Parts: sequence; C-alpha cells; structure tokens
Amino acid sequence: MPEPKVASFPAIRGALKFYQIASIITGVMLLLLVAEMVLKYTPIRLELFAGGSGGLLWFAPVVEGPEGLESTGDGLNISLSILVAHGWFYVVYLFACFRMWSLMRWPFLRFILLALGGVIPLLSFFMEAIVARDVKAYLASRAAVSYTHLRAHETGRNL
Repeated sequence: MPEPKVASFPAIRGALKFYQIASIITGVMLLLLVAEMVLKYTPIRLELFAGGSGGLLWFAPVVEGPEGLESTGDGLNISLSILVAHGWFYVVYLFACFRMWSLMRWPFLRFILLALGGVIPLLSFFMEAIVARDVKAYLASRAAVSYTHLRAHETGRNL
C-alpha cells in the first residue's frame, strides 16, 4: 500500500483539523436530527418552531393530512432547518473524509467507514478519535524515522 509523501505532511495536519471539526459538527447535527425524527415520527408527533404564534421556541403538533404528516405550526420550522443543515453539512463532512482518506492513502473501505460516520448516530465521534489517533501516531513515527535518517546522514553513518 502506498504511503503518504513527506511533502504532504503539513496538508495532512490541516486536513486532520478540518476533519475533526467537521466530524464533531456532523455528529451533533445527526443527534439533533435523530431527536427531531423521534419527536415527529413517534406518537409524540411534534415539531419545534421559533417565533410565530407560540412564542420564542415552541412545539407544534404534527397531524396526518392527505399528503402525509403535516405541521400545524407557524414561524421558523427548526425541525426542518435541522434536517436541511445536516444534509448540507454532511456534504462538507464527506469532503473532509475524502481529503483525509486521499492524503493518507488509506484503502477505499476506510473511506466508506468514514462516510458512514455522518449517517450512523455517534459513529462520527468514535471515528474522529480513531482517525486523530492513527494520523498523529503515523506522523510521529515518520518524523522519528526521518530524524534518525537525518542524524545518520549528518554524522556520516549508514543505517
């Protein structure tokens, strides 16, 4: 399996930071989305709204209509906003996963596992910790090897 180029190490560090931030935001958004779906699609049947007739933040009932479930609230539908925001941010998360995967030259299966972090609740938090640990350990080990080779070259010794 090909290894990352030493010249790409600064880009890898930047990609790791971006991935970590994206995975945490995506994980939080996914948990909010799951909570929203539980409220809407279980017998609770509520959606969260901001403003409108119910005040600053309030829950409006969801009723069965001719075209499926319909909200009875007015104002800004926070539940729908969470859905849309997660969808768009998942695209950003996929970009972060792809960048990390391509710079590290991991197998394609690892990219699939990273991508699943945005659709399986809590997985992005676990993947963020695993990826950060793996990437930092890899970079540290390569830095140690490079330093050893550099010192040997400076002193004229062969390894």
